[in-house]
Amino acid sequence: MNKIGDLDVFPLCMGGNVFGWTAGKERSFEILDAYAAAGGNFIDTSDSYMASAPGNSGGESETIIGEWTETRGNRDDVVIATKVGRHPERRGLSPANIRAAADDSLRRLRTDRIDLYFTHFDDPSVPVEEIMKTLDELVTEGKVRQIAVSNIEIDRLQASLEFAEREGTAQYTAIQPHYNLVSRDTYEGPRRDLAERYGLAAVPYYGLASGFLTGKYRPGANVDSVRAEKAARYLETERGNRVLAALDIVAEEQDTAVATVALAWLAAQPTVAAPIASARTMDQLPPLIDAARTTLTDDQLARLTEASA
Repeated sequence: MNKIGDLDVFPLCMGGNVFGWTAGKERSFEILDAYAAAGGNFIDTSDSYMASAPGNSGGESETIIGEWTETRGNRDDVVIATKVGRHPERRGLSPANIRAAADDSLRRLRTDRIDLYFTHFDDPSVPVEEIMKTLDELVTEGKVRQIAVSNIEIDRLQASLEFAEREGTAQYTAIQPHYNLVSRDTYEGPRRDLAERYGLAAVPYYGLASGFLTGKYRPGANVDSVRAEKAARYLETERGNRVLAALDIVAEEQDTAVATVALAWLAAQPTVAAPIASARTMDQLPPLIDAARTTLTDDQLARLTEASA
């Protein structure tokens, strides 16, 4: 297990963005059961998942996860991360909205506390001081155990961290950046330096670059996926093809899947506690679980780092 503050988390976070979208309730339960059976305990979701899907209104993923923990009786065994700020009826980070959204999430998740509560996207119209005070109140009230941050400009992130340190409020313990082998500058550099300075654990999203880093997107391949267009764009770049070639070599050396290697590289990077990856079918799950148990050699890490530069 790895640490996020005082939370013990499995080194691979199960992404809940497909639950209630490309994975229905029954399939989602199967995936969560298999993940838990493999030792997994860290689930990421949001109050806005999957509001954009036809017939949905937002919160479907939270509802499925809440029903799963209730029927399995395992709420105390899992770490649930969810987010605020993007639900169609709860947009923004005003104090009143954060409070209402937290109560909504607690109800859908069928729980009395959120283990890790992320601000999904920053709301520049609200001073960071107000956001941090409101999150601190939720921690004090026991509705939230720890707070975290996702998409935010670095100056606002630094101001938030400095305020919490100065005023003694609850401090962010985690950051959820867009980060993978073909998108490194979205986290590496000043943002990661700030995370290191304040002890933030990184929980990267798009760890497999919308599926591109599974290796299934190749010239001429026809992949049946709602993310196919987004993933295939990486094939149009020299960097994307370099990374695929390096992944193929390391995957063969490790006798494992390309996706496993891509996530193992990410897990080995400074500050990273657990990459997020999602599975919409049962056969997509084993390579993700294997990433939590795979250690790349120094030479393999260097090969991938060089290819992705």
